[in-house]
Amino acid sequence: MFTNPFHDLSGFLTPAVMQTYVVLMFLAVVGGTIIDVIHKKSGKYFFENAQKALKSAKRTVPGGEKVSLAISTVANEVLTSSEFCNPDRRKSHLLTMYGFIIFVVTTVMLIFSYPTPAEAAPGIVVALWHIGALMVCVGGYWFWFFIRVDLNSEGNPWYRLVRADLFVLSLLMTTTFALLWSITQGAGVLNLLFFVIFIAAATNLFCTVLWSKFAHMFFKPAAAYQKKLTKADGSQENLPDLGDLNDPALQAKFPDIPTYLGEKPPNMGLGIKRESPNHY
Repeated sequence: MFTNPFHDLSGFLTPAVMQTYVVLMFLAVVGGTIIDVIHKKSGKYFFENAQKALKSAKRTVPGGEKVSLAISTVANEVLTSSEFCNPDRRKSHLLTMYGFIIFVVTTVMLIFSYPTPAEAAPGIVVALWHIGALMVCVGGYWFWFFIRVDLNSEGNPWYRLVRADLFVLSLLMTTTFALLWSITQGAGVLNLLFFVIFIAAATNLFCTVLWSKFAHMFFKPAAAYQKKLTKADGSQENLPDLGDLNDPALQAKFPDIPTYLGEKPPNMGLGIKRESPNHY
């Protein structure tokens, strides 16, 4: 039977302290994302790219179509991660993403709505907190040990660490030690140790947005929508529109198309996807 692990904290941490911590972590993410936008000039890039696209657009995209593109972006790139060609990578990402969302939302609910034993949390909320953490662990460890490009395709050892790993490792440590902390309730020093590591990992996760991939989660949907918009208005990210590569008139204009791309250019086969890139 799942129990609310935060209830046992009320002996030495008041609900106000726990709630203040959550608010501070939220502000850390917002502040880190804003600094990331300024530091990497992401906002400036998107604005300038949109202005270039407007100048080279061949048609004006109506509002209804823009809404449709936005819905398509949310449904595909955000909710179902359709941009992942590797089905295992996609499953791992979805497990981690939805597990993290469930874990964060239920954490906020448990701390703000049911902070003391006198305010017992519904069993479903407590269960979802554990399930969300477990989903992150399954998806995250699957990615870390089997799917990562530098591990699977480049032959690097699983314990090789670079700054790009900061986000996934902090996330895995947060959910792993959250579960261990919950499981060992009443185990004294061991339980306290797991709690300290849990909080340290969570603090690192939310306070290192500038150096991790956390902010990437907010930029990716915007980039995907912008790409769809450039295709719809014909600007094509300022790339030339080649047209149908099978068109005889186009092949007469560019006679080297069959030479380099074959007689049926759009159907050249799997190419680099013919086999898994693990020839390290």
